[in-house]
Amino acid sequence: MNLNTFHAIAKWAVLLALVVVLLGAYTRLSDSGLGCPDWPGCYGELTVPGSEADVEHKHYLEQRPLETSKAWAEMVHRYFAGTLGLVILALSVIAIANRKDPKQPVVLPLVLLALVIFQALLGMWTVTLMLKPVVVMGHLLGGLSTLALLAWLALRTGPVKPLPDNRTLASLRGLALLALILVAVQIALGGWTSANYAARACGSQYPLCLGQWWPAEMDFRSALTIWTGLGRDYEFGTHLSEMAKVAIQMLHRLGAIVVFLVVGWLVLRLVANGVNRSARNIGFLVGVLLLAQLALGMSNLWFDLPLPVATAHNGTGALLLLSMVLLNHALRPRKQGRARSS
Repeated sequence: MNLNTFHAIAKWAVLLALVVVLLGAYTRLSDSGLGCPDWPGCYGELTVPGSEADVEHKHYLEQRPLETSKAWAEMVHRYFAGTLGLVILALSVIAIANRKDPKQPVVLPLVLLALVIFQALLGMWTVTLMLKPVVVMGHLLGGLSTLALLAWLALRTGPVKPLPDNRTLASLRGLALLALILVAVQIALGGWTSANYAARACGSQYPLCLGQWWPAEMDFRSALTIWTGLGRDYEFGTHLSEMAKVAIQMLHRLGAIVVFLVVGWLVLRLVANGVNRSARNIGFLVGVLLLAQLALGMSNLWFDLPLPVATAHNGTGALLLLSMVLLNHALRPRKQGRARSS
């Protein structure tokens, strides 16, 4: 199997990974993360039982009453995630089979395989540890890391050519890398906000929170406590005080400001660059996604977190991350002899 086929599979894997991220966001935001009390099945079955009378293993009903819609949301996410895992396994097998080809990446497909196995464990722990926030956030970040690495793999094996290597564009590499890191950190803050049910902590106010610019008595210590023990149910964020949730929400807002300023400055530098049309096009793409993400974030607050808007906010965040991967790839021309480690 040649590199072109590998590249085609990698491209489809990127699309599939994006679908998995969106389904995961919908599952989390619709409070369906515990729709099935077991893993990898649902109430002891590979599909969702039609009613509680159809559940053969009755002890699962003692853990959680059957809510069919939530259970299906969870299982559809698992089906797609499992399919993605098989596709990444196929990419790894192809990479090993073609390892003698100097243009065939080998390390990255194997890293992706290890990551998707760890993702499966996180998916299991999300259920067995009853939505423990650090596990939920780790699962989100693992999914987005898988998406970003698959995109990088597809770009490095495809015909997409980087922008011309000139001084103006080369000077943006550091800023582009910083912007990518900040977007990833902001996604982590968003995941922590969602995992701790802190999205509504300030009500529908923006930019104010509880009638203040910077609410007093915010509990940052509890807000930033990663490990909070085992053996409790974390659904709906009952483990945190309201002021701890406010602190999480305000950290997410501060992160949004930093990302907007840094990524916005990068966009202006790209759009103002008169050397290359491709640079301007990528700059416009990043700028549109940045503004859309900001608008969706504010809409979440103003309209009390409607599910379609909240899901779109997660999806646009994933697209913004992909656009930053595209930009960093474009600003770093491929060099001979480096394909194997890409």
